[in-house]
Amino acid sequence: MQARIVNSKDKQLVGKSCRMSLVNNRTAKLWKSFITIKATIPNLKSQELIALQVYDRDHFASFDPTKEFDQWACIEVEDLTEIPDDFTALSLKGGLYAVFNYKGPSIDKSIFEYIYCTWVPQYDYQLDDRPHFQVMGDKYSNSSPLSEEEIWIPLKNK
Repeated sequence: MQARIVNSKDKQLVGKSCRMSLVNNRTAKLWKSFITIKATIPNLKSQELIALQVYDRDHFASFDPTKEFDQWACIEVEDLTEIPDDFTALSLKGGLYAVFNYKGPSIDKSIFEYIYCTWVPQYDYQLDDRPHFQVMGDKYSNSSPLSEEEIWIPLKNK
């Protein structure tokens, strides 16, 4: 699978987050709490949903499914002037990203194994210490084999 390299601009996001690990995965609960009140967010820039992960600096030093990270369910907004009480603002710093167009069910995590274990080591990049995220547009359908999403991996030159 090929990636396109994109120099992304800053993004203003509004959403909800929780601390979790792969072993203690609370993603479904997070998204349920987000989706039920998403309509109260003003100034939407798009309808695309964004799943975002903020990892600690040493998160990828060795694989450990119990390592915690911050998982976000969010959406991009024009500005952060009006944030409903149930949500938190997040400014996503732009920069270099590898963007993978993934087709398949969201429960198949082999794409991430490919990205981190095969794709990144082959190129003149390394992971940058910025959030990783997935953009889920109108072709996203969770566990459907026909589902489509973009996976954005932050990079910097080696």
